[in-house]
Amino acid sequence: MKILVLNSGSSSQKSFLYEFGSSLPESPQVPLWEGKIEWQGDEALLTARTAAGITKKEKLPVESRAKATERLLTLLTAGETKVLSNKAEIAAVGHRIVNGGRDYTQPALVTPEVKAAIQRMAVFAPLHNRVELEGIELIEKLFGGIPQIAVFDTAFHSQLPDAAAVYPGPYEWLGQGIRRFGFHGINHEYCAKRAAQMLGKDLHSLRLVTCHLGNGCSLAAIRNGRSIDTTMGFTPLEGLMMGTRSGSVDPGILTYLMLEENLSGQQLDDLLNKKSGLLGISGISGDMREIVSAMKSGNARAKLAFDIFVHRLQGAIGAMAAGLGGIDVLVFSAGIGENSVEVRETTSANLAFLGVHLDRAKNAACKPDQDISAANSQVQTLVIEAQEDWAIACASWKLLSTQ
Repeated sequence: MKILVLNSGSSSQKSFLYEFGSSLPESPQVPLWEGKIEWQGDEALLTARTAAGITKKEKLPVESRAKATERLLTLLTAGETKVLSNKAEIAAVGHRIVNGGRDYTQPALVTPEVKAAIQRMAVFAPLHNRVELEGIELIEKLFGGIPQIAVFDTAFHSQLPDAAAVYPGPYEWLGQGIRRFGFHGINHEYCAKRAAQMLGKDLHSLRLVTCHLGNGCSLAAIRNGRSIDTTMGFTPLEGLMMGTRSGSVDPGILTYLMLEENLSGQQLDDLLNKKSGLLGISGISGDMREIVSAMKSGNARAKLAFDIFVHRLQGAIGAMAAGLGGIDVLVFSAGIGENSVEVRETTSANLAFLGVHLDRAKNAACKPDQDISAANSQVQTLVIEAQEDWAIACASWKLLSTQ
């Protein structure tokens, strides 16, 4: 069974083609084909790559996102990156949907009702849900009635206890749908399962804090295999400092800027989502690699950005551990989590009171998926490669297998 995954984002889009047999493999498989679109101003950079390493790149004028995506998908069945005789070989298409709200807590076959729910939730995640819905509609156009599966980023956090999910504003907010949803759930859930597999332990016996640290960053506290707390909330803006997002700030700052600087809601949204975080503090970049490089060259603002990032990360890990009543496993994942030796080492340095001790040599030479704990560490610290797309493909295979 061949399953195509479409992971649509506001700044890029990824596509992966996986092939499954009669049962799920124990560990992630290399995709038969992968494609990516990066939106660069008025151009789209397309890259397609086969499992054999054959790569094709194209640069196209951006007429529309749909046309760029359609062109990328033709590279599945044409040219040097062709891996299919025709698109009818694809059994289903899985989609990452950022916000499924309270209605969708499991992967679901896309129906008119599911599409309507994704549209309704777009008001809470406008940069994500709408482009994901566009992706679903494009597949309908290109593939007709092929089964499509929606896999929801919020689903893993859908059973947060009320104390963690409800905001301390007017109680009426809850009736208006204002609550903490949490995000990155697909990867948090995958990392928890992968950690248990790596350690040879029952997931339900472990207390885990999983750190998804990329351009967007969030933590999850996981007990009995379930998320009991997370750092992102009503939107992906809450919580940790991120690449260009502020994370949590005093709401009074926003009312001050509205009243004293006459900033509109749209201006505040742009400020918090696109001009804050690592980029806003450093003035250099939202990319941690560039921040660390500038910091090592003596750039004071880059050093400040790094210090704020680590300070907030340490505090959030401590808060997650407190909610769990202790911690057995700490996981670093996604771009920063997997690749920044400095972030892992500096963050862990102040977590000895929780029993976290890194092996510096293992940390420095780490490649996912590895245990970087010191021999005397009471907490297993793991680096796990983010595998959202593989997890979406697996969820799609499982759902199809039960139909």
